[in-house]
Amino acid sequence: MEDDKRPGRPTNPGRRPSGAGGNKRPSDRRQLTPEERKRRQLIALRKQREKRKKLILMTCCIAVVVLLFVGVILSVTGKNKKSDSSGSDSTAKVASESSSGGKNSSGESSSKPDNSPTPVPTATPSPTPTPAPVSATIVAVGDDLMHQGVYNSGKSGGTYNFDHIFKDTAYLLADADIKIMNQETIFGGNEKGLSSYPLFNSPVEMSDALVKAGYNVITHATNHARDMGIDGLLYCAKYWKEHHPETLVVGIYETEEEQKQIPIMIVNGIKFAILNYTYSHNSAIWKKDCDGHLNMLCAFNPDTREIDFNTINPQVLEDIKKAETMADFTIVCPHWGQEYYDTQRPQQENFAKQMTEAGADLIIGTHPHVIEPVAWIEAENGNKSLCYYSLGNFTSTQDEWVRILGGMAKLTVIKDGSGTYIDPESARAIPIVNHYTSPGNLVKGVYSLKNYTADLAAKHGLKPRKGIVVTIDNLTNHAKKVFGDFCSIE
Repeated sequence: MEDDKRPGRPTNPGRRPSGAGGNKRPSDRRQLTPEERKRRQLIALRKQREKRKKLILMTCCIAVVVLLFVGVILSVTGKNKKSDSSGSDSTAKVASESSSGGKNSSGESSSKPDNSPTPVPTATPSPTPTPAPVSATIVAVGDDLMHQGVYNSGKSGGTYNFDHIFKDTAYLLADADIKIMNQETIFGGNEKGLSSYPLFNSPVEMSDALVKAGYNVITHATNHARDMGIDGLLYCAKYWKEHHPETLVVGIYETEEEQKQIPIMIVNGIKFAILNYTYSHNSAIWKKDCDGHLNMLCAFNPDTREIDFNTINPQVLEDIKKAETMADFTIVCPHWGQEYYDTQRPQQENFAKQMTEAGADLIIGTHPHVIEPVAWIEAENGNKSLCYYSLGNFTSTQDEWVRILGGMAKLTVIKDGSGTYIDPESARAIPIVNHYTSPGNLVKGVYSLKNYTADLAAKHGLKPRKGIVVTIDNLTNHAKKVFGDFCSIE
């Protein structure tokens, strides 16, 4: 038994202790040889390695299962986040939580990791270059009202020449791109005979003078457009196309198909739509033969053809809306108002607001034969336009001094990255004076008020004809009174 207590001899705590009467197997007493001891140690070491391998394998399996489970959770969470990103309240709530530092509902910091998908870097597109600003200048004048004294002033033998009427205002047109003239009277054909008030027929040679002077837009929808019947109107429309096709003539048409088209003029890359309408053709009943040939400003009963002068023709508003889809800037030229009133009528104000709401950017009125105010119009939908209610007469032989004073609208339109608009600093109304002499009331020319002298005023035909003395002060004061801040004597 002492051998069992030798140093280095391992005791066996699991062995049953020996005692009296205990059974002892012979092998328990046998000592292991060094080879056996070594073999047993190797066996024990091999078993430990196998246990370790099994443990490692089991750990790997568990890790794989855990990873797969986490992947499934992340996938479902990602789908839910995409669904929430459609603008629901839950999206806003998540954004709110994220912005508050990742706190949960109890106010504690959340240990939940951010599982949002990592954004994929994309190439930043090059910024679109801002287009360089472009501009166009517009001038417009009032009625070319060809009384007998007007067309006789250009008579030379059997022909006519009217260049003298335009030479003294030519400098005001020199820098303009769009130049608008309201041709009040119709060119119904010289062979029908020329005539003055009340049924006008003007010499076609006036068209040559207008084009030579630089006017490239002619508005023809006036109350005198049908003075020579529908045949005279059609003759005039055809004459312009055949002799001056480069000129944009609006308001009268040979065919219904032409009338349906929106007149467009492109200047310096800016598209201008230019529309023209008349309140009537000197009748309370709209003639059926004018359908498709003359643009109507006022509504009328389709059965009785009776004109409602206080209601705008729905077609006008439809045309403006259509023009807005085709052009950058829309100009509307209505022949409207009440003759010889130097303030606008309620009809004009109502129509101007409706046109502006439909999309008109510039409104240039004619017909009253005297100048009327200029005003910015603001519609309820936020649209804005500039309205010249009336530019008065460009030329005539009317017999009141306020009727020889006309106006020239002048302004610049700009197109840039922000849109197309009127330069407010450029908008003005330049007073002009129609000068004629007596006897014969022959028109000698149209002058800017700035260049109209006291000597010319003293020789005006109104004095011998009506005893009316024309003075520069009267003309200047009236122009400033009516045009207000827009008045520009130049």
